[in-house]
Amino acid sequence: MELANRLFFRLYQCANMLHKTGTRAVEKEGLTTQQWAVLGALSRREAEGGMSVGELARYLMVSRQNLAGLIGRMERDGHVASAPDGRDRRSRLVSITESGKHVWIDLAQPKIYKYYEHVLEDFSVGDMTHSLHYLLKLLENMKRVDDDKESAQADEA
Repeated sequence: MELANRLFFRLYQCANMLHKTGTRAVEKEGLTTQQWAVLGALSRREAEGGMSVGELARYLMVSRQNLAGLIGRMERDGHVASAPDGRDRRSRLVSITESGKHVWIDLAQPKIYKYYEHVLEDFSVGDMTHSLHYLLKLLENMKRVDDDKESAQADEA
């Protein structure tokens, strides 16, 4: 248990440092790491027609409530737009704007890549591959725990 505690504490510290140092890398563009994640998600080919708030929340693994405030700020800044989903009027589609694409591709991405170079400077390709493998394994186990809890709560209701 001591080793598990150390592992999760380091993961917690890494998440906090990613937020702090990652935000610093793109702050001149008016972005945070959360906004960077949203722009990255919406700039993917699979999201060309936009994503519903629910789809985006599931993809980013955040709550819809946290995402709603973030999207509101990003709409205000002109990075994203939301509109009613033509397939489901109760749902809203969020898409990246031309201004958001400019900020993402021309301004933020070069700084993000430089950030990656600095943070991963002493990592080999093998180190990165192994790290990714173990993070994906951990994430899958966390998803299973989350799904089990949601299922148990539904059974109780």
